[in-house]
Amino acid sequence: MSLKEQIIENHNEFLESLRHRFLDDDRKAALQKFEGIGFPTKKDEEYKYTNLKEITEKSYNFFPKENHNITKEQFDELHLGEENFDWIVFVNGKLHKELSKVSIENVEFLSFNYALNDDKHKEVFEKYFNTIASKDLAFTNLNLAYCKYGFFLKVPKNVVIEKPIHVFYISQNQDENTFYNTRNLLIVEEGAKVEVIESHHNFDDTYVFTNSVTEIFTYPNAKADWHKLQNDNNTSYLVDNTFARQEKDSLTTVNTFSFGGKLVRNNLDFIQNGSNINSFMNGITIIGKDQLVDHHTAVHHNFPNCESYQNYKGIFDGNAHGVFNGKVFVDKIAQKTNAYQQNNNVLLSEGASIDTKPQLEIFADDVKCSHGCTVGQLNEDALFYLRARGISKKEAQALLLYAFANDAMQNIDIEPLKEKISKLLAEKLEVDIEF
Repeated sequence: MSLKEQIIENHNEFLESLRHRFLDDDRKAALQKFEGIGFPTKKDEEYKYTNLKEITEKSYNFFPKENHNITKEQFDELHLGEENFDWIVFVNGKLHKELSKVSIENVEFLSFNYALNDDKHKEVFEKYFNTIASKDLAFTNLNLAYCKYGFFLKVPKNVVIEKPIHVFYISQNQDENTFYNTRNLLIVEEGAKVEVIESHHNFDDTYVFTNSVTEIFTYPNAKADWHKLQNDNNTSYLVDNTFARQEKDSLTTVNTFSFGGKLVRNNLDFIQNGSNINSFMNGITIIGKDQLVDHHTAVHHNFPNCESYQNYKGIFDGNAHGVFNGKVFVDKIAQKTNAYQQNNNVLLSEGASIDTKPQLEIFADDVKCSHGCTVGQLNEDALFYLRARGISKKEAQALLLYAFANDAMQNIDIEPLKEKISKLLAEKLEVDIEF
């Protein structure tokens, strides 16, 4: 039985397992739409460089076992040295309060499942839920049909959350390949501020397929930062769709650090819904063996006097394959737009490859927009300079690669996260660097 057939066959049982049923009609409609669309193939323009057969030809369990035996030592290894953070821990889809630490006040924080069961939050969900996620994509419809667990946070007007919040999605103790549909909803009201870190971790040898959808709403003069730390094992697949809508004078950042996972697809869509908006997207990808990481970004400049900045760096070894497709759309009324997009890549082996395609669609005439991409190897002159000073070839290469990737994380405000990314960079590049 194909995965598509499994999805259709299991849906009624999934619906019957839910305590909340007010989304049933939406879920059934989404499943019907998914059934009509089907999984993307390489014949689809948006997936011409990313073959999903490895994912879609496997069988999965749609109802993960809830019990786990994660030790404190295992969990501590996932932390960033973040004693002063808050963290939310989901294990096998379920929120575990005993593993979480939540000190934030004056906000509405709930697990997605609880929020759906709470009548007083129904109005919030009807106003925000699934309003900016695309209705035309296979994976967003699949997520709506099956989403049950995830993270919901509403930050009220002028509330500044000082501590970053780390959301952990952990899978462990599963005997079969497991399918998760996680859902995140972040609402940052006027003048508010919050930073979120999201990471996924598979502790088993069985495969995990996670289909994640995140919706971020940033209101006037608010600031929302979402950091995706992707460093899972080689039996993990992740398809992530993140949608961010910004109102005037707001700032939203999504940083994506891709170091692990067998196949990772990141779709990032920014919608600017006012003037004087700043949108930032940064990414670092370091992969090897036969891993694949695909970044697809889109920024919709719909109002004047706004800026967007995209800076993605990729380092590929072994038979790794990278994809970058960045799009910037500038509406005819979006005068004084300033949009920057850059994708730079280094290939370390003959088997590594990158398909990169930055795109601009501009309908305004008073704008400053630039885009570019580079694909190459390390600078031989710089290598010679370092080796002439007694540095080994391997270490010289690693130092140059570290410097190459480093500027894509300069806007991280969270020092423990920046240090963690630096350490992961050093580990991947096998170089000793003091922090």
